[in-house]
Amino acid sequence: MDLNNLTLKQKISQMFITGFEGKDFLKNQYFKTLLKNGLGGVIFFSSNIESEKQFKELINTISKEVLFPVFYSIDQEGGRVERTEKIHNGKKYLSAKPAFEMGLSFLQDQTKEIALELKSYGINMNFAPVLDVNTNDNNPIIGERAFSSNCDNVINASKVVLKEYEKYRIITVGKHFPGHGAAGQDSHKTLPVIDLSEEELRKTHIKPFEEAVKSGIPAIMCAHVLYPALDNSMCPASVSKKIIDGILIKQLGFEGVIITDDMEMNGIKGFSRLEAATMAINAGVNMFIFRNTTEEILKLIDSIEKNALEGNISLDNINTSVEKIIKLKYQYGIIQ
Repeated sequence: MDLNNLTLKQKISQMFITGFEGKDFLKNQYFKTLLKNGLGGVIFFSSNIESEKQFKELINTISKEVLFPVFYSIDQEGGRVERTEKIHNGKKYLSAKPAFEMGLSFLQDQTKEIALELKSYGINMNFAPVLDVNTNDNNPIIGERAFSSNCDNVINASKVVLKEYEKYRIITVGKHFPGHGAAGQDSHKTLPVIDLSEEELRKTHIKPFEEAVKSGIPAIMCAHVLYPALDNSMCPASVSKKIIDGILIKQLGFEGVIITDDMEMNGIKGFSRLEAATMAINAGVNMFIFRNTTEEILKLIDSIEKNALEGNISLDNINTSVEKIIKLKYQYGIIQ
């Protein structure tokens, strides 16, 4: 797979990770079209998964329809965020905090179990670990999904988890940069504001991401959250050039794939889809998640293509994104 052989529409399609409702993707004509156009990744939710046999067959069937090999991705943190409930008749794993509190060897064993299970289905990317430091006791969305309210604990726990997933060749996506742990609101429902000083953000919340970058984490997810101390233009981190290009890429030296949180969340609804995508690509984002593939997604890809040709969206950034995506797919044997 060579960047120079891809059309612009195929390149932009590579920058999308999308999903579909239910267990039969063939019922979603837009998803099928996107697979044929060069979709970069597929995301699975609980509604897609009925049994081990069904899930393996689903991934196998999708593989026959794709134009290029894709990231098969899932949010499988354990506990509160676990997508395989129907396979296990409930939650099988502990959330990050209780797992960490059981000790690092327990955490290592659980991570190995999750990694091997995901691998057995054909999943190659997990939106984990959560690198947030949960400093707000009233945080409605992170809570026990974070390893700890202590920065050093989060760093120590994440090192164990990253190493274990790497052993079994599952791509880890650390989240939610630059840290969702101090939020008092849920970015699925609204746009949270984390009004901490830059010093506090760097010392506590950005630190685990910085350490993960040093450990070679392959991908990072950005939050739909406002950080006025880092960007006073009222741009959520997921579309902020100051935060993504300025901090994550230039200051932390991250060279891996940068992915937005789900673009269907209310935290990003203050912008039109095209506005958000334009800002994000120009800021250095490489991939977008949309949990459901609709006609609007196909129109969005057409609009991004048109705007890139007109010079409103950076063609260089699109090429850089696709280079990073292809490199990661080769690195993890997704493209042979």
